[in-house]
Amino acid sequence: MTSSLPGTRDLPGSQYDLSTYWGRVRHAADISDPRTLLTSSAGLENAKQLVTAYKTGKVQDMTPQLWKAKKIIDSTIHPDTGEPVLLPFRMSSFVLSNLVVTAGMLTPGLGTAGTLGWQVANQSLNVAINFSNANKSTPLATSTIVKSYFLAVSASCGVALGLNALVPRLKGLSPNAKLIAGRLVPFAAVASAGVLNVFLMRGEEIRHGIDVYPILTDEQKKKVETGELEVKSLGKSKKAATLAVGETAVSRVLNATPIMVLPPLILVRLQKTEWLKQRPRMTTPINLGLILGTSLFALPLALAAFPQRETVNAKSLEAEFHERGGKGGLVEFNRGI
Repeated sequence: MTSSLPGTRDLPGSQYDLSTYWGRVRHAADISDPRTLLTSSAGLENAKQLVTAYKTGKVQDMTPQLWKAKKIIDSTIHPDTGEPVLLPFRMSSFVLSNLVVTAGMLTPGLGTAGTLGWQVANQSLNVAINFSNANKSTPLATSTIVKSYFLAVSASCGVALGLNALVPRLKGLSPNAKLIAGRLVPFAAVASAGVLNVFLMRGEEIRHGIDVYPILTDEQKKKVETGELEVKSLGKSKKAATLAVGETAVSRVLNATPIMVLPPLILVRLQKTEWLKQRPRMTTPINLGLILGTSLFALPLALAAFPQRETVNAKSLEAEFHERGGKGGLVEFNRGI
């Protein structure tokens, strides 16, 4: 993000009001806009130069070109490392990266091998996305990544196979209810394993804490711009890390719910129509279209549930931070995505 670029003058956080949910939705739609994936290396470098010019005071006001440059950087650069996130694992690629995997998991009539294969593929992608977009102030050991990956895969496969075996034995359900319940098994597996995946992949943050920073007053911001004041971390907070990881896990479930629930339910209804019965080859294209449309709509809504740059009262953290809050006694930290 722009915080990693040279200069002491901060850009506005967004052209939208991030204190409101709908402002964050519009901002999240910018970050997750797939069109930013088309930005070339030269385009990214030009965006960096524009933003650096503003941060160093060479450009005084935000312009449409600057907002576009900020959008490109926010959707491409990791805020902690200053390096581009690997393309398939950016939030702007989330919908496209998940499309095939989600369609595979929601394919009607999957056998045991198909269920296992798609659950492994989904958790592999989740691990890569969680690792690529996590708070990087606390390094993650390779052994932890491997352990987290196998535990998440085991959980998702266990839930999926267990529910697939259980649903047909539910005698109290009608055949139609069993059909619907069977189609929702992937959601249960993805939701439970997704939460586990986030906590496992980011467990080091909870154990060691993440960097927190004071909220600056207007006077302090001016001193930062002139170079009189340097903003440093107040230290690492385990409570801030727990909040950051917990909110990210909830946002994962919020994102998965419409994507894994609406398309299969709609497809069940469509498969009962004469039109689709006469055109069974249209099932897969329709399934892909339903997943793509739902994903494009749901992702910004889920990402906006919590601010990426979270602000809390210093007294809600460990005692060492209680009297060290900035403006209004507040501190902030990068939640990760």
